[in-house]
Parts: sequence; C-alpha cells; structure tokens
Amino acid sequence: MKRWPSVRMTNPLHFLALGFGSGLAPKAPGTFGTLAAIPLVGLLSLTSVWFYLIFLVAGVIFGIYLCGVTAKAMGEHDHPAIVWDEIVGYAIAMFALPFEWPYIIASFLLFRLFDIAKPGPIGWADRQLTGGMSVMLDDVMAGIVSAAIIHLGLILI
Repeated sequence: MKRWPSVRMTNPLHFLALGFGSGLAPKAPGTFGTLAAIPLVGLLSLTSVWFYLIFLVAGVIFGIYLCGVTAKAMGEHDHPAIVWDEIVGYAIAMFALPFEWPYIIASFLLFRLFDIAKPGPIGWADRQLTGGMSVMLDDVMAGIVSAAIIHLGLILI
C-alpha cells in the first residue's frame, strides 16, 4: 500500500478496519465492505441472539478504537477504505432477521441507501462527531434504521 506507508495488512487492527482487504476495492469500497459482512452475518445467524447482540456491542466499541487508529495511520478521517463500520452496520441491519436471501438483499439495499444518503441524524453524526466515534456512529444508525424498517414491515405484514 504505497499511499499509506504506516498502514499494514499484517497489522490486525488495519486488517479488520479495512474489512479483511475489501475496503481496498478501487471503486465503491463501502459496498465491498458491506458484501464482506454477509458471510460474517451468516456465521452470526448460527449463534444465539444474545451472542449476536454481544458481538454487535463489542464490534461497535472496538470499532471506535479500531477505526480511529487506522484513520490516524492513514492520515485521513473516515477514509473510504475503512469499512469496519460498514461490516458492523450491516450486521446491525440483519439483527434478528432470518439469514435468507430476501432479508440479506433488503437489508443490504436499505443499509447502503441510508449509509450513502445519510439523512437526518445519520448525517448529523457523520458531520459533527470526530475520530472513531464519527466513523462508526453514522453506520450504526444506518443499520438501526434499516433493521427497524424491515422489522416494522414484518409486523405490519
């Protein structure tokens, strides 16, 4: 990685922050990071809802640190290659949903929509917060809104 000499894929923090390498995609790294989350969500769907929830909480807390450290190493706040926030955000969007294609796709599309458009409080979090908190929180919120819409749709149907 010539652009960021202090970032190394052999560093576990950088490896995770860059989404196992998916964030290095030359176009749409956030989308590739979200795609990288699908197998992880598939594994999480095999666990209990409590384990999944603990993973999400730990992923957010650890992600604040992880993304902050990697952003500092890259010399740019919320660099597009940092996609741990997309991975956790998508896992939030899929929380307590069946790991089946209609939910996988609906969650993917809604999460990407809210992550890119950043409406309302999602955009506020992205603009006003700093450090790893800013990197993580807008994606956490996009995941929560996506999950809420799908769960509400299931209740109404």
